[in-house]
Amino acid sequence: MSSSFADHFSAVTTNFARLTSSQRHTFLAAFLGWTMDSLDFFILIFCVPAIAKEFAVKPSAILGAVFLTQAFRPVGALLFGVLADRCGRRPVLMINILSFSVIELACAFAPSLTVLLVLRALFGLAMGGEWGVGAALVFETLPKEGRGTFSGILQEGYAMGSILASGAFALFFNGFALGGLHVPGIGWRGLFILGSVPALLVFYVQARVDESPVWLAARAARKQAAGCAGGLEKVQVRRKAQVRWSGSSCRLSCFSCC
Repeated sequence: MSSSFADHFSAVTTNFARLTSSQRHTFLAAFLGWTMDSLDFFILIFCVPAIAKEFAVKPSAILGAVFLTQAFRPVGALLFGVLADRCGRRPVLMINILSFSVIELACAFAPSLTVLLVLRALFGLAMGGEWGVGAALVFETLPKEGRGTFSGILQEGYAMGSILASGAFALFFNGFALGGLHVPGIGWRGLFILGSVPALLVFYVQARVDESPVWLAARAARKQAAGCAGGLEKVQVRRKAQVRWSGSSCRLSCFSCC
């Protein structure tokens, strides 16, 4: 059993060792993006009782925000997927990460339950887009060998986000004391502010992550096809003009002969 585990672990490390620096940055960016997305989602889950108490409603009313987040995820997946096909994986991933981070920050200042519900629906759009765009960027950049392993590890970013959210809640919601150090609690609004930190990941994506080579190749092919079509159209226009000119010249010759 231990030998089998060692073999599998060795295979995983070998697959990662084969990656170039650019490919590692791409994988890490997508993993962190999915992790931070999950972190922001689970912060709401842990804060349901506190939010219900502040807005003087039952916890079931706050769970409506969870429903809206999940309901709008498919819409976000479609929306950001279309944008990624048109504009590229990298810029859309940056917009996606910035979107759910800004919305998370806005949730911290929600004055009412209605506003919070609207914001969580918008958060669902951003959350739905992150996985698809990030996964497309990763699997179009990484080599075919080991994609099953990379896929499994990438998906675990969601679990990592829930672990970080539970740790943040345990440490910062009510605060903690360590030796002579006392850190006061920041409540649910403070946790939502903390959840906006993933916006900084945008700078890492901009500096270290390259565009998908598959998308770049597809764009080049589209441009080449468009150029060929444009050139063919120009040739056809010239031929039509030549035919018209020849016809006009023939009519003028006939007229002069008469």
